[in-house]
Amino acid sequence: MSVIAPIIAVAILALGIWFVSQPLRSRVAEQDDLRDDGRIADLEAARDAKYRQIRDLEMDYRTGKLSEEEWHSIDRELRGEAVEVLHELDQLIPPEQAAAAAGQGASAAGQGAEPPAEPPTSDPR
Repeated sequence: MSVIAPIIAVAILALGIWFVSQPLRSRVAEQDDLRDDGRIADLEAARDAKYRQIRDLEMDYRTGKLSEEEWHSIDRELRGEAVEVLHELDQLIPPEQAAAAAGQGASAAGQGAEPPAEPPTSDPR
């Protein structure tokens, strides 16, 4: 009987500590979620900026401001940076959330998120 009393006391003490610390643990988890949400928003903005740069670069090539070699070189670099951003986003966003967000983002923006993968064709004029 003397061994059971200290075991029960320790169990009650542990349960009390766990119960009292619950709000603190949930606040820490919420702060982590907010930090992740901020990082995701930053990465999505960086992704959109890279896509915009790729489209602008393509327009510069089509209008003759860049040679094909310059275009290929800069395009390859921008696409590599975009891929890095996408990999970081994949690590932060679960796949089911990413699919839902992609569907909402494309409909809200009114345009596809994927830039063209092939070099633009010459203007037939």
